[in-house]
Amino acid sequence: MLRIVLIRPGATDYDCEERIQGTLDIPLNRQGLMEVARAVDQLRDKRIEVIYASPCESAIQSAEILSKDINARLKKLDRMQNLNLGLWQGMQVSEFRHNQPKVYRQWQEQPENVCPPDGEMIEQAEQRIRTAMNKLLRRHKDGVIGLVVPEPLASVVRWHLKNDDLGDLWKALSGHGSWEVLDMEPAQVPVLSYIK
Repeated sequence: MLRIVLIRPGATDYDCEERIQGTLDIPLNRQGLMEVARAVDQLRDKRIEVIYASPCESAIQSAEILSKDINARLKKLDRMQNLNLGLWQGMQVSEFRHNQPKVYRQWQEQPENVCPPDGEMIEQAEQRIRTAMNKLLRRHKDGVIGLVVPEPLASVVRWHLKNDDLGDLWKALSGHGSWEVLDMEPAQVPVLSYIK
């Protein structure tokens, strides 16, 4: 059985300001560094062999700290860049909710049907995820791997692996520094075992 520890990077200034980050490359802030330190303490006994990181700065910083402190190899996953949220990027969520209430609600209830202006549909991101995850699943049949991916891409990864609802991606944006374990059974049917 393969165990995937899905880890959200620590917070950035954009997270604290409740801004939409998307593909913008923002480093961890002080809060984010503390969240990663807390995750290190929680993940130390999980026997993670290798940590794969999304190419964004906050994910790479988080993964570098984790890999060093838990003694795991680190590899970057180029195809796992965060969702391109186009012209929404940089806006505060409250400003977006006020200015575009219908689109905000649709992204909350059916995000797979929304394309941010100059951004990408979730289906496009899911195709990238499928390619990257298929490669990982061929490489790792058992053991424990870490996957450091920012939101909302982490929710799409979870959706892809669990084959269930995407959930509210606005709420997912506040999950920085959290992690969960997904167990991949031999038939590669993922089973969520617990959430932190």
